[in-house]
Amino acid sequence: MWQNRPRTLASGGSAASRAPVVVSRRARLARGSARFTAVAAVLASSLVSGGAASASEVVHPVVVSETAAEFTPNLVDDGAFPRGPRVLSITSAGDQMFAGGEFHQVRGAAKSSPVLDRSNFVAFDAVTGEISGAAPQLDGAVWAVEASGDSVYLGGNFQNVNGVPSPGLVKIDAATGEVDPTFRPRPMVGTRQLDLVDGRLFAAGSFGRRLIALDPVTGVDTRYLKTTVLGKIANSAGSTSVYSFSIDPAGTRLVAVGNFTTIDGVSRPRAFMLDLTATGATLNEWYYAPLADKCASDTPVRQAYLNDVDFAPTGDWFVLASSGYVPATTQQIGTHVCDAAARFETAVARPTRPTWINYTGGDTLTSVVITGAAVYVQGHHRWLDNPFGKDYAGPGAVVRKGIGAIDPSTGRALAWDPPKQSGIGGFGFDVTDKGLWIGSESKVFNGRPHWGIAFTPLAG
Repeated sequence: MWQNRPRTLASGGSAASRAPVVVSRRARLARGSARFTAVAAVLASSLVSGGAASASEVVHPVVVSETAAEFTPNLVDDGAFPRGPRVLSITSAGDQMFAGGEFHQVRGAAKSSPVLDRSNFVAFDAVTGEISGAAPQLDGAVWAVEASGDSVYLGGNFQNVNGVPSPGLVKIDAATGEVDPTFRPRPMVGTRQLDLVDGRLFAAGSFGRRLIALDPVTGVDTRYLKTTVLGKIANSAGSTSVYSFSIDPAGTRLVAVGNFTTIDGVSRPRAFMLDLTATGATLNEWYYAPLADKCASDTPVRQAYLNDVDFAPTGDWFVLASSGYVPATTQQIGTHVCDAAARFETAVARPTRPTWINYTGGDTLTSVVITGAAVYVQGHHRWLDNPFGKDYAGPGAVVRKGIGAIDPSTGRALAWDPPKQSGIGGFGFDVTDKGLWIGSESKVFNGRPHWGIAFTPLAG
């Protein structure tokens, strides 16, 4: 067993397993000098990612329930999607929920509920699950949903909304689904994530600029972000793209991941950090050198292997979630973020190791969200705490199918274990003061039917 004596860390739940541990000897707290223990647990391969929501200021005191609420709507399979319908993004505004993805039909929680046509977007009540009458017609997948007041921004692969040309990005009325004609951004097909922060609509994806900050009223480029994202990971699938980003709750840092090699001419394969000020953004010194290395897989979709990132509610640390299969060599276990979730401290500009790594053992993690009490991950993983597995359960591995929770302090899997089936893995998380919303392709959550959407309330 690789383990050093654990030390007291920032808030987090108790560990639930005893996997081999890889210790980060040099990591430091961003707001202190305490050292951290590091854990290894494993994950496997997947397709390129979309984006989960950016860091939430909502802090949960405990983990959420393993039992999902019974009032949530369900997707209905009309046979149009080879892998079935799926939710790719989910968000909230007040007592309303908004979900986007690839689907054509939905119904209420009851099996007797009528099937309703909804083209890749659905709105519903966050308390009752009642489906809203808003039914915009989108002719392509919705990968990103951001809500603000009476408006909802949608990003993705669509070209038209309600017959109106809206390539990749649109603003609609939350109640009616009508297109806002005053919001007229440049064509942005391939938008993967949206986040409204400090009066700017941040957008990321494979469109021309890859990362941009728009005026949320007009859609015009504010030029707040002048970052040049270029290059493509060797032998990778797809085009240059920012898959996901997270902005800390203070609005001072942005971490992004995706398929790129340079930022403003500086080498930054797969990940970078920006400093955000009142007037613009500059490249931060932060970079973790092993992210320049490939993992064991030679498959093109696993080369740009960082799928998602999220800041903790405190902003002083963040977690990366990845595919890539296992590390290329045994010596890289504990340093290389391959089919794993890994914690980094915001203030440590050049870490020599992550604070901890939790490996799946060869299965992809597609999304991550941090609540304070837990680091939740989705993917098509079968295990966590599995650094020595390679498509099998190694010593100390714990079964966690499709979703799991990790102790923020130790990096070990928590006891929380509501299994859900997955093909590629889920991309949607939304943290509210009532609990955790989960968007995915799964038909079942912890043994109960919840196709695409599940809500797990705060326990206790």
